Amino acid sequence: MGANDAESEDQSQMTRIPRHVAIIMDGNGRWAKNRNSPRHVGHRAGADSVRTVVEACAKKGVEALTLFAFSSENWKRPKKEVGLLFDLFMIALQRDVKRLKKNNVCLRVIGERTAFPEKLQEHIHMAEEATAENSGLMLQIAANYGGRWDITQATKRVAEKVKSGDLQPDEITEATINAELSFADLPDPDLFIRTGGEQRISNFVLWQMAYSEFYFSEQLWPDFDAAALDLAIQEFSQRERRFGKTSEQIRAIKNQ
Repeated sequence: MGANDAESEDQSQMTRIPRHVAIIMDGNGRWAKNRNSPRHVGHRAGADSVRTVVEACAKKGVEALTLFAFSSENWKRPKKEVGLLFDLFMIALQRDVKRLKKNNVCLRVIGERTAFPEKLQEHIHMAEEATAENSGLMLQIAANYGGRWDITQATKRVAEKVKSGDLQPDEITEATINAELSFADLPDPDLFIRTGGEQRISNFVLWQMAYSEFYFSEQLWPDFDAAALDLAIQEFSQRERRFGKTSEQIRAIKNQ
């Protein structure tokens, strides 16, 4: 390989875009506290970062973006804060549908939505319907979602098939379970980002992130912008994803 070829390969690595990005948007409350403001101010600022990152992913050609907005454990927070989060979610759905359509973004909410107020459920349905035909970025909002919940629901559906006689126990494979998960139609996340300095996955997409590359940012979510996303993607581009193979095997595949 000549110098020019090596340079071209380096440039290709720098521009490698993950197909699917998953993000835990952590730090809204601490961002507000640092400014002596109530927590809901941080959540509003975090909503602005969501818009920025969604538009940046759409422009870069990312196929799917999954954002952890409300976990199944977040019900333990003060009722007032939970209510304000629901209000903010509904306002964002109403306000951003036109923006999503303009950017060719398809919206989908994953999680147990039946626990939400009926009005919020209606707005979720309307937003999904309004963007259903968009063919660009798939934006998934994980709301009242948990990775263990997802696997449990998938297991129940597989068990029902066994019970009905449509499936035999020895026919169950990883693919069988994967097909029953929340987003079996999408590639698994290539890049997982968590802001706010914490370094754990907090019951996010557990099954699907088996081979994701992890990137932890010290920035609080309201400070995470397009430039910060660029840094995460640049680091992702420098990593060698082997999926159980050796480096030599990966290089041999690239040179074929």
